[in-house]
Amino acid sequence: MKAIAIDDEPIALEVVRSHASKVPFLDLKADFTDAFKAIEYLQREPVDLIFLDIKMPDISGIDFFNSLSKKPMVIFTTAYSEHAVTSFELDAVDYLLKPFSLARFIKGCNKAFELYNYRNSSEVSDHVFIKTGFEQIKVLFDEILYLEAAGNYVTFALKDKNILSRSTFNEAVDLLPREKFIRVHRSYLVAANKIDRIERHQLTITDRKVPVSEAYSQNLNELTNK
Repeated sequence: MKAIAIDDEPIALEVVRSHASKVPFLDLKADFTDAFKAIEYLQREPVDLIFLDIKMPDISGIDFFNSLSKKPMVIFTTAYSEHAVTSFELDAVDYLLKPFSLARFIKGCNKAFELYNYRNSSEVSDHVFIKTGFEQIKVLFDEILYLEAAGNYVTFALKDKNILSRSTFNEAVDLLPREKFIRVHRSYLVAANKIDRIERHQLTITDRKVPVSEAYSQNLNELTNK
């Protein structure tokens, strides 16, 4: 799994390099104190994962990540806990609060590797098993209209029914193929081929209205500009 690290503090990069050298499935290709040099690198060399500091002098890690047209997986590294919610709204794999231990670093890497393997699986699946209560329900991807988060639960809205599952929104999102579903709101993921109408602050799927937030409107722009 190819990775790079970006942090304006050289000492912080030394920590990432040291930890990364102990993770057998991780190949840290480069590290940068200058985020703009990292952008140049990513234009030439795509990677699977970025370790990204949030507080940087010229551009924040969040703005940096939003600027990427092709987004790899990201693990945010920061000394400030107040950005945790925003990072997970961006589907971050993990959020490492400095100073983090090797064990905590490896835990984040394991989460990224599981997602990496899922996305690169040679077996093409057309379904997912959704845990609800004490059972697992098989659902075809094509049956799903959208996902809606509410606290510690996620509703899978299907054509003819809803399924309520106890999980985090990011866990539910990771079950679905990225090429078929689009994040349009911090609490909503929609099936791209089920969208009937797109308006400024909402979209329509069959007869159901789904809100669209400014933070995720670019995802829809990319869909309509294809």
